[in-house]
Amino acid sequence: MTELLVPASVSAPLRARLRRIRLLILDVDGVLTDGRLYYGADGAELKAFHTQDGSALKRLRDAGLECAVATGRRSAMVQRRIAELGIDFLYEGLADKTVALGELQRATGIDAQHMAHAGDDLPDLPLFERVGVAFAVANAHPVVAAGADYVTAANGGDGAVREICDLLLTVQGKWTPTGSGR
Repeated sequence: MTELLVPASVSAPLRARLRRIRLLILDVDGVLTDGRLYYGADGAELKAFHTQDGSALKRLRDAGLECAVATGRRSAMVQRRIAELGIDFLYEGLADKTVALGELQRATGIDAQHMAHAGDDLPDLPLFERVGVAFAVANAHPVVAAGADYVTAANGGDGAVREICDLLLTVQGKWTPTGSGR
């Protein structure tokens, strides 16, 4: 049953790299959201997050994998959502997302080759070149998709993070229909 969560396109070498992942780094706009920014007349900014992505991130953490967020923008909504999900590492306002990678390595002791990054746009490419597995969402920029090890079937903000989490948990033998598999 869980093998349904691993597409046939996932090669044996990629499965081996997925099994070693201990930390997932996520972009926000275009990955955790659909990439749209909504502004109200009063200047309020709104973002929509997919609940299944949140549920999957909690399952990933329950299974012993770390999660982090690295984004180029600053947002109170992102801070709130990350706190709700219990994600310990949030890096905002980054012109260079590799700064987060170095800080994560120091904070966790996890080597970059045991980390994965999910992105959708050009600022994500430098992380793609340094981590063990690079994920792009289905609606990523074509250059980003071409540089990824795996491109999701789902668009950013529409279950792509759920797909990534399910894939990681399945390949690592930690996926169950009712919990983390611990």
